[in-house]
Amino acid sequence: MELYSSIKKNEIRPCTATWMDLEISTLGETQQWPQDWKTSVFIPIPKKGNAKECSNYHTIALISHASKVMLKILQARLQQHVNCELPDVQAGFRKGRGTRDLIANIRWIMEKAREFQKNIYFCFIDYAKAFDCVDHNKLWKILEEMGIPDHLICLLRNQYAGQEATVRTGHGTTDWFQIGKGVRQGCILSPCLFNFYAEYIMRNAGLEETKAGIKIAGRNINNLRYADDTTLMAESEEELKSLVMKVKVESEKVCLKLNIQKTKIMESGPITSWEIDGETVETVSDFIFGGSKITADGDCSHEIKRRLLLGRKVMTNLDSILKSRDITLPRKVRLVKAMVFPVVMYACESCTVKKAERRRIDAFELWCWRRLLRVPWTARRSNQSILKEISPGISLEGMMLKLKLQYFGHLM
Repeated sequence: MELYSSIKKNEIRPCTATWMDLEISTLGETQQWPQDWKTSVFIPIPKKGNAKECSNYHTIALISHASKVMLKILQARLQQHVNCELPDVQAGFRKGRGTRDLIANIRWIMEKAREFQKNIYFCFIDYAKAFDCVDHNKLWKILEEMGIPDHLICLLRNQYAGQEATVRTGHGTTDWFQIGKGVRQGCILSPCLFNFYAEYIMRNAGLEETKAGIKIAGRNINNLRYADDTTLMAESEEELKSLVMKVKVESEKVCLKLNIQKTKIMESGPITSWEIDGETVETVSDFIFGGSKITADGDCSHEIKRRLLLGRKVMTNLDSILKSRDITLPRKVRLVKAMVFPVVMYACESCTVKKAERRRIDAFELWCWRRLLRVPWTARRSNQSILKEISPGISLEGMMLKLKLQYFGHLM
């Protein structure tokens, strides 16, 4: 304590900066990473189901904070190559792009197909542990083909060489072990590196050159991607099957395998049963894509109902907090707007909201405010008196409209 109290605030930052400058300049000259910058501590986090089964856990990785400074520098160097090499259809971990863009694209494609009375076929591909199966030697060759400078590839290769990790639980830590494949968990470069890996697969599959796909405004679109989540689309079953087999073959060349059990087909026209490697690919009438339900008929009402149910669940989970007398009413209102309403509004930018859905949205909002005030439906209080007491400002429906207008501005 005496040591820390004797250090003045203005003495800490220059000392730290000098040390970091020395470490980074040494790393730039030797291209050798300090060993503690190459270690990871895995913390298992339970998901759901039986806690005695390892498959019901996911892990987070703790890595050196100092190493993240260097990784941030490398990320900035790689970013210019990301924008040049990756196509518009890849929205994963890219600035100004996200799942809402892919969800909107699929909804609009389905709308146009219905408008022009065309059949459309989707295949939602799922890879088996994609990020964990990346082959390091193949990754370096892919980066070289993508035009990444040799000195950056050398830095990345040396970072991955000699990686060590341990697993920490409430009972202690395991022995250190080597990691021989997969992109590094917890590293800010991993999404970028995997995007290059996935782009290599799609290029070799010839998706840009093939005529299979959906023709929109003179452009042929046959895939939409968010990192490893790949959606293939075509106007006929034969074209879609051809695309899937090409992607499957090229994926296996770089050690990625399709998870047939989780790969789904959705169509608006007739389709026969599919088999890949002796396993039947399931045909579905709806699919959760990017967190939003997409239905074969393109109707958004199913997704709106689902979102309202999810919002009710979140509101119910907040009961213990909303009952507290130590929290003021305005704070509770802000809490509902921050934690409940975003669940309902997710991906609403491309939803077609009909009059019946508007009534459901208004009813849900009033249900939230009545639950917040502990007013039962049997109580003879008008909706106007509830809204006057809450003073919520803009309504939930108004918030959704605002998001739609903002997204329109984003597209323009």
